[in-house]
Amino acid sequence: MTAYPSRIVCLTEETTETLYMLGEGERVVGVSAYTVRPVEARSKPRVSAFIRAHYDRIEALSPDLILGFSDLQADIASDLIKRGHPVMVFNQRGVGDILQMIRLVGALVGCTARADALADRLEMDLDFYRTAAAALPRRPRVYFEEWDDPLISGIRWVEELIEIAGGEPIFPELRHAGLAKQRIVDPAEVARRAPDIIIASWCGKPVKKEAIAGRAGWREIPAVRDGHVYEVKSSIILQPGPAALTDGIRAVQQIIMRVARASKRRRVG
Repeated sequence: MTAYPSRIVCLTEETTETLYMLGEGERVVGVSAYTVRPVEARSKPRVSAFIRAHYDRIEALSPDLILGFSDLQADIASDLIKRGHPVMVFNQRGVGDILQMIRLVGALVGCTARADALADRLEMDLDFYRTAAAALPRRPRVYFEEWDDPLISGIRWVEELIEIAGGEPIFPELRHAGLAKQRIVDPAEVARRAPDIIIASWCGKPVKKEAIAGRAGWREIPAVRDGHVYEVKSSIILQPGPAALTDGIRAVQQIIMRVARASKRRRVG
């Protein structure tokens, strides 16, 4: 038996990406079917969806650690524990939680120093985005849409990244709601709060900007009126791991800066 786990099954993408970023990708023997990052991980056996797992495929891999995410995988974790497997389930919901997850994953495989260095670097990068945001002429109001039917506003780490990038989420009171059903919003209330930017990221399907712009009562929302409806791919913003803290926030800040600077030019003009 090795000192640290050497055959790890990751039931979601963020722990897979973390292990690869730590230089420990060879330890990953099974991944989620939704894994897209990193590219090298796509060739690993796919053993689960988000709320379903193929226990026979997992057991065929002889894992010595299984990593999961959130209460939505509680039943899978319970079944695997009953089958005698060591399971650790993370439940990161905020930016600070994501950084802690990275440190914990590193500790689990015996590379604490590298994990600390990675988390520190990501944290410094976030400070860079904060500094850039501080120079913006204004902080646009942002509505982030995680789903379209019903409308679901952004989860906590997304709303925090919007703030770091220089925006003001229009539903700050909902960010701590962990369940999607607790973040359902009324289309009329979105219109009333008049976001300057709409960013949509619908997990598993492409965003239809025309459908968003054509909703009843939305034509006079500043974001719709001025053509500031955008899509950010769910693979870089709705995974609570390194992707959100790198490509995700970069995409969000590019949008926010474009809109903030455009509004400044209009005022000057």
